[in-house]
Amino acid sequence: MIALRMSKILIADDASFMRLMISQILARQGLTDIIEAENGQQAVEQFKSNNPDLTLMDITMPELDGLAALEEILSFDPLAKVVVCSAVANENIVMEALRRGAVDFVAKPFRPEELLCIVLRNLKDN
Repeated sequence: MIALRMSKILIADDASFMRLMISQILARQGLTDIIEAENGQQAVEQFKSNNPDLTLMDITMPELDGLAALEEILSFDPLAKVVVCSAVANENIVMEALRRGAVDFVAKPFRPEELLCIVLRNLKDN
């Protein structure tokens, strides 16, 4: 569990309240090394400079949408773990995110325990 607590997580979402809510959920689990991005372009830049262990990526964001940011991140680091976290959760979008390389998908609104389960499952493989 110590290794998980030292994990660095990037939260990319254009809604500041969503970034705060996710940060608070993670902090209750001891995951406090959080980096934030408010758009897809910033997410790519933050990923490149901080090399997070896991990225939580919204789809609908300004400047660069989450799916395009996902592709840029994976072209930079093919082993990057990106979980798409979006209110746009129809089957086609979920399948497209996974096809483009997302390791998982969580639909908004989510229950805190659902998000934590996905985060912890993807961090334990580090």
